[in-house]
Amino acid sequence: MTLSMTFAPELETLSLDEIRSHQNIKLRELVQTLHRNNGFYRKRFDEAGVVPEDFRGMEDISRLPMLSKEDFRVTYPLGMCSVPKEEIREMHMSSGSTGTPVIMPYTQSDLLQWAICMGRCYRMAGAVPGDVVQITPSFGLFNGGFGMYHGARLAELFIVPTGAGNTERQIRLARDLKTKIFTGVVSYGIRLIEVLQQLDTDLPDMKIGIFGAETFTSAMKQQMISALGIEPFDIYGMTETGGVGTLGMDCQAHSGIHIWEDHYYIEVVDAATQKPVPDGKLGELTVTSLTRQAIPVVRFRTGDLTRIVSREKCHCGRTHLRVEPISGRTDDMLIVKGVNFFPSQVEQALMEIPGVRPHYQIIIEEVNGVKDVRINVETDEGVTGFMVEKHLKERLGFSPKGDVFAPGELPRQEGKAKRVFFGNAPQK
Repeated sequence: MTLSMTFAPELETLSLDEIRSHQNIKLRELVQTLHRNNGFYRKRFDEAGVVPEDFRGMEDISRLPMLSKEDFRVTYPLGMCSVPKEEIREMHMSSGSTGTPVIMPYTQSDLLQWAICMGRCYRMAGAVPGDVVQITPSFGLFNGGFGMYHGARLAELFIVPTGAGNTERQIRLARDLKTKIFTGVVSYGIRLIEVLQQLDTDLPDMKIGIFGAETFTSAMKQQMISALGIEPFDIYGMTETGGVGTLGMDCQAHSGIHIWEDHYYIEVVDAATQKPVPDGKLGELTVTSLTRQAIPVVRFRTGDLTRIVSREKCHCGRTHLRVEPISGRTDDMLIVKGVNFFPSQVEQALMEIPGVRPHYQIIIEEVNGVKDVRINVETDEGVTGFMVEKHLKERLGFSPKGDVFAPGELPRQEGKAKRVFFGNAPQK
């Protein structure tokens, strides 16, 4: 690992003092710009008693009100936008299928900022100009495909924009074009493994896998390493921050996700009190975007759970702080029989059982007001329901009901995998 794999060495290796100075300047500018150009933020700042001329920067950030996904929804479609509509060049929205969508518009500057952040991620994974990258997230309202594309163009990669689905064609193109970098949602990496095994083939030229949009457990990463022979990377970003890769990714040291601190300021807070927690303690991530124009977020509550791993210089040479890979969401926590757990904990436990496949369902059932959980999972021959139940009891603290299924018997979804169901889960 050397700094030859940086996209912008002078910015990725800023000293802590340089980062803080930059963030202070950008935050003061942001507060002044939003108060001047954005009626939504002006009202929120005025209610909180924030006077832009007196705002000092990071030391005053706790005075700024927090933002939530609901704020995007009540101002739909462009009520939070800070620029005239004539300056908008593109838009994307959240991949959720219910309720009012979250829309993110982009100016030309925003698109460049997105491409720069993604370009850094590609280079951090080891990509060099001319490498073949296969982009499997869909090209549409969901930001995944376009974000990967914008960054790949800036990084001068050979782009194969396949979009989602048709895995056998994906494999043929990867073999014929000698794809080196494969991008997708986490669950599609597992689907790729499954189809390769069915076809009894491999992808010897593929070396790098960049996956996001879903919790990426260490057990799932190990499966990809073993089955695909790739180095998997956990990329981070969301609609509200500007899309995939905007926040950062882990480097080749794989010791936490680097946050691009020259573009974003993060806090990890107690979800209940909204007060910052010490480095190393689990909490909810909040994000302030320092360099975006159309809709910059200020102290946006992501709902994602993480902890700050280190603020020290990384082995890769980068100085931007690192956070732990996302372990779950505040709204994902399940409570069954008095035990609190996250779906990612179930996945981690299942992947520890030899012969268990990475396709499962967590079904929350309720009878007479009492919740119970059923966990269905695909397994190889010889794995019994008792074996699964025993291990889950040891790891989760209670015995879930459930069944084991032969490989391929549980339904698949295009895009993000749905793991948790309330009531009845779909059958194949």
